[in-house]
Amino acid sequence: MSETLVPRGELKLHGGWVTAIACPTDPMVNGDRIITASRDKTLLVWRLSEDTDTDGQKKIVGQPLRRLKGHSHHVEDVTLSSDGQFALSGSWDGTLRLWDLKAGTTSRRFVGHNKDVLSVAFSADNRQIVSASRDKTIKIWNTLGECKYTLGEQDDPSGHSEWVSCVRFSPDTTNPILVSCGWDKKIKVWDLSNCKLKQDLIGHTGYVNTISVSPDGSLCASGGKDAVAMLWDLAEGKRLYSLDAGAIIHALCFSPNHYWLCAATQTCIRIWDLESKSVVSELALDPESFGHKYRSKGSQLPYCVCLSWSADGNLLFGGYTDGIVRIWEVVNATGM
Repeated sequence: MSETLVPRGELKLHGGWVTAIACPTDPMVNGDRIITASRDKTLLVWRLSEDTDTDGQKKIVGQPLRRLKGHSHHVEDVTLSSDGQFALSGSWDGTLRLWDLKAGTTSRRFVGHNKDVLSVAFSADNRQIVSASRDKTIKIWNTLGECKYTLGEQDDPSGHSEWVSCVRFSPDTTNPILVSCGWDKKIKVWDLSNCKLKQDLIGHTGYVNTISVSPDGSLCASGGKDAVAMLWDLAEGKRLYSLDAGAIIHALCFSPNHYWLCAATQTCIRIWDLESKSVVSELALDPESFGHKYRSKGSQLPYCVCLSWSADGNLLFGGYTDGIVRIWEVVNATGM
C-alpha cells in the first residue's frame, strides 16, 4: 500500500530561521515534546497534541512550554539526550550549552571553539559530546564541559581544511565511529577508539552541508552545494549510489521506520524510497499561499533548512527560513 505525507500543522513563534529540530529518540520518554533552535538566539520547548480544524481534519497543535535563553548569537543546532532530560545546543557565539529542560536553565557551558559552532551531537550512551565549528576543528567533550580531544588542529593534516558543517556519532556501539563533513567537500570517518582518521569519503564537487547516519549505523548520507545526495557504506568506506535532489541540500535524515531518506533542499523537501531509489513525495510550498509577498521575479520562497522525524516515524518536522516549523504526517494514500 502506497504512503504519502499530508500537512498537519505549523508552529509559529520563532523570530528567525528555524535552524534545528530535536525529537525524543524514545516515544515513551516525553514523546509529545520537541525542541526547536533558531537564529533568534533562542530555543523553544513544545508540547504537541492532536486537534481538528474547521473542516474536521486532524491537525497537530504545539504549545510552547519554555523559551531557553542564553546564547548571544544564532543557535545553529540542538539535540536531546536519550532520557529526554537534557538538550545540547551549539551557537554562532562559539559555545555549546547543556540545558536542564525541567528547570529551563543552562547546566553547562562548553567554551573552546574560537569561531561559530555549527553542529553538536550526543554519543549513544550520552557520555560524550561532539561539536563542529567554523574554526575547522571537531571537539570531543565530556558532560562536565571538559574538552577531551580536538580533531583537526593546525598541525594535524588529517583534519578538515575548511569549515566543519556537520558531525554525527554512529548509533552502532559495537563500532564506535564519528562522521563529519565540511566545506572542503569531504566526509571524514573517525575511529573513536583512538581518535584517528579512519578514511575520507570523496565524491562531492561542492561544499557539504549535512550528513545523516542510518538508524543501524551501516549507511551515511551526505549532501550540499552540488545538489546530490550520496549514500555511503560505512563498513566498506565506499559510495553506493547518488540521488539527484535538484537543488542545494541543507539537511538530510533517515526515517526511523521506513527505508526512506529525506532531503531539505532550496526548493522542496524530497523523500526517496532507498529500495527502489524512487521519489516517495515532494513537499513544496505553494507560492499562492503567501499572497503578493514572493511574487516578484527572482524572489526566493522560504525553504527548509532542518528536518526531524518523530521517534515512531509518523510525523516529519521541517524548520524553515520564515521561522515556521511545518508538520506532515505519513498516511496511506487511500486513507487520506
